[in-house]
Amino acid sequence: LLTLVEQARRAGQPVDFTERGVPRASAGSAALVACRVVREALTNALKYAHGSRTSVQVRHGEGDITVEVGTGAGGARSAAAVGGGRGLEGLRARVDVLGGEFSAGEAADGGFTVRARIPVGGIS
Repeated sequence: LLTLVEQARRAGQPVDFTERGVPRASAGSAALVACRVVREALTNALKYAHGSRTSVQVRHGEGDITVEVGTGAGGARSAAAVGGGRGLEGLRARVDVLGGEFSAGEAADGGFTVRARIPVGGIS
C-alpha cells in the first residue's frame, strides 16, 4: 500500500496515508482486493483531480479490512462526472464476491470518496 501511495506522490498527487491495525498474514484475497481499491482510487485521483489533497485510510480489523480514499474538491473533474471507465464497477464486483461493501461517489465537500469493507477469510 505504501508503494502505491509513494507512486502517486511522485506523480504529483499530495497524499496523506494512515494505516491502522496489523495486516493479517491470512488476509489472502481481502488484502489483494484492498490493494486494488487503493490503486484504482489513486489512479482516478490523478486522472480527475490531479493536485487535490487525497487521503488514504486503511484499517485492518479482526474480521475485515476497511479502505477509504477521498479526494478533496478543487480538482479538475470528478470521476463520477466523467465516467466512461469500468474500474469502479470492477472493484464493486470484486468486493461483492468476497461478501463486502463498496461505495463510490461525490462527497459532501464536492470531492470524491471510495469506500470498501472487505471481510477477511472469504474466498481466497
